[in-house]
Amino acid sequence: MIKKVRLGEELDISKLKTYLYENDLTDSIQGDITVSQFSNGYSNLTYLIESTHHEYVLRMPPKGATKRGHDMSREFKVLSRLSTGFTKVPKAFVFNKNADILGRPFYIMERVHGEIITYNRAKELSISPNHFTKISNLWLETFIELHNTDYIACGLENLGKPNGYVQRQVSNWGSQYLKAKTQDVPEAIKVMEWMDANQPKQYDHCLIHNDFKYDNVVFSNTNWESINAVLDWEMCTLGDPLMDLGTSIAYWSMPTDPEPLLQGLPSPTMMRGNPSRTNIAELYAKHSGRNIDKLVFYYVFGLFKIAVIVQQIYYRYAKGLTTNEKFKNLDKSSQFLCMMALQAIQKNKIEKLF
Repeated sequence: MIKKVRLGEELDISKLKTYLYENDLTDSIQGDITVSQFSNGYSNLTYLIESTHHEYVLRMPPKGATKRGHDMSREFKVLSRLSTGFTKVPKAFVFNKNADILGRPFYIMERVHGEIITYNRAKELSISPNHFTKISNLWLETFIELHNTDYIACGLENLGKPNGYVQRQVSNWGSQYLKAKTQDVPEAIKVMEWMDANQPKQYDHCLIHNDFKYDNVVFSNTNWESINAVLDWEMCTLGDPLMDLGTSIAYWSMPTDPEPLLQGLPSPTMMRGNPSRTNIAELYAKHSGRNIDKLVFYYVFGLFKIAVIVQQIYYRYAKGLTTNEKFKNLDKSSQFLCMMALQAIQKNKIEKLF
């Protein structure tokens, strides 16, 4: 959803106009531009830049964010190179690493038109169960297509270090949680200890998105027959594709999930016609040929990773680095995600955990 720019997140219009003109993105430095803000998501700030003849999207990290998960240079690099092997990406135009223009690094890309399925948008459209079956199949097909992309041919062979990927992820996300914690959550410590002791030692690797969910996909129209683009590539790297799957199914809320999760992660996936988390994982295994025997580990990791992201956002809110009121209860959401992860461990399954 596009709204007026939030208080404290405004851009310097004069500097932005000069920058656009100097980089051949507008015809005249004198022309008017309009800046609005996409309200979806909790992570990087995303703006719509409109002039008489052009539309662009500008992405930048929020105030006080760490580089991890908010790396604009990584996202720009991926967009610039990936399109030679995976066409469902927006065209990237320019990246600015300096803070002297807008206060933080940012990049500018094309605006891709189409349908993005958020929970509220799905309710507004009254998407039918038959259409959700089409949507989920196309989503999964695109997910597997990405994992099969020849990243070397795209020039992305140095994007990450596949060896030791799982161990680093478990360690890094644990460290990030401890740095951002605002209260003691025993479940979080137990989950971290379990992941450290139960992580897989052998695994495949490929190009992974790390945030592949419905609201990061732009469908062409409400016929749901094709996907125009996949968005939000700042966490893309080379690693275990099942870590990618684990994050995706952790976001995959189901109607049988407890109310705190449905309120904290109100996903269109809970609506009729969507497969269950287990079904999605089984379909992924069938069509990708990958073994999912360690699925509980990957799901637990996905839940914990989201818990850390949510806690980091709450930490910024608690420190006064953002005034967005939708962040004020995220500490409770983070704690419940850790509780969900612990239940998955104890019951050794990914559904009907309470």
